[in-house]
Amino acid sequence: MDVLKIATAGSVDDGKSTLIGRILYDTKSLTTDKLEAIETKSKANGFDYLDFSLATDGLVAEREQGITIDVAHIYFSTRKKSYIIADTPGHIEYTRNMVTGASTSQASIILVDARKGVIEQTYRHFFINNLLRVKDIIVAINKMDLVDFSENTFKAIKAEFQKLIDKSAYAEQNITFIPVSALQGDNVVEKSANTPWYSGETLLEHLEELNAQDLYEVSQVRFPVQTVIRPKKDEFHDFRGYAGKLYGGDLSVGDDITVLPSLTTSKVKEIHFFDKQFDTASRGSSFVLTLDDDVNVSRGDMIVKFEEKPQVAKQLTATVCWMDSKNLVPGANYFLQSGSNRILSKIKAIHGQVATDFSNIDESTNALQLNEIGSITIQLSKPLAFDSYKNNKASGSFILIDAQTNTTAGVGFID
Repeated sequence: MDVLKIATAGSVDDGKSTLIGRILYDTKSLTTDKLEAIETKSKANGFDYLDFSLATDGLVAEREQGITIDVAHIYFSTRKKSYIIADTPGHIEYTRNMVTGASTSQASIILVDARKGVIEQTYRHFFINNLLRVKDIIVAINKMDLVDFSENTFKAIKAEFQKLIDKSAYAEQNITFIPVSALQGDNVVEKSANTPWYSGETLLEHLEELNAQDLYEVSQVRFPVQTVIRPKKDEFHDFRGYAGKLYGGDLSVGDDITVLPSLTTSKVKEIHFFDKQFDTASRGSSFVLTLDDDVNVSRGDMIVKFEEKPQVAKQLTATVCWMDSKNLVPGANYFLQSGSNRILSKIKAIHGQVATDFSNIDESTNALQLNEIGSITIQLSKPLAFDSYKNNKASGSFILIDAQTNTTAGVGFID
């Protein structure tokens, strides 16, 4: 069964957790004890309705404040698909959590409060989904019951959102607008009689039709080497294999390859999956390959097809989402982790903070604070093989690691 990974995004109190809880309830995915707990807690809070946000908000602070703080992953299935939903926070100070949730998602639901329309956080959430190149976006205009299910309100918000879409450079993104009431269930799983003017699919119907495609789109072959296999058995004395996960495209026995950054060339000799051998490995699969020649290949190297070489350089320019309380400043040193390759790096320049409404770059900025997004140039201590993020997500992204605390300080997308 196909698995679709979905991220949610929206401002504070837009109803993300309630929407997910409603989906779980209407698809009968809540266990009996969970449903009883929701009923009990809703009554204790004085509600005359079921508070479906309790189905996802797991932290005590979340339940007490009625907000989402951490990323919660929710699993459910229908007859057509299995789903993993990342319920991400709406607060500006938790933007890094939203980036984390969306980074592995194939689709995203952006909630907009029908009473408030498009606000600053809406810009931010759409920008991040655009930056991460999430292909399918559902704009769920929620709380339609509080605006009397007004078609004019729905159209006005859609027109305002369209202005953002028009500024986007990611033309391949599919964007769908759906009017919903998460609390009452209108157009979530079942069609609503309150929106006769809306002829589109319900939210779940639309999710059921989405293609659960590989997160990493078809592109050029990239095989980052995770480890070198040298069995300590006499029968495999001469075996030297390279283990990793394949991104971008398929790789076959006999293909001419180049090892980066050394530029050594060879051919694929064998492809091993556990105790079996195959002629071709598909993208997304993990395996061990051997080469015709006894060349020097180490962890962190990248194997590519001979005619599909990426860039190799000691300097790169990228857009970075900053996730550390310590500001990012020029001259700071970090470990840059790209795949299995970890390289000491220095921030050469900060070109400015990026406006999340696609309007401009503030070039007066000389530092990035927590949750800010900016354009930077990084100097590396040794050459790195990489692509632009728009051409290859796997080899076009990286994280920056604080060498002192070993925390993930930022996530970058190479231009």
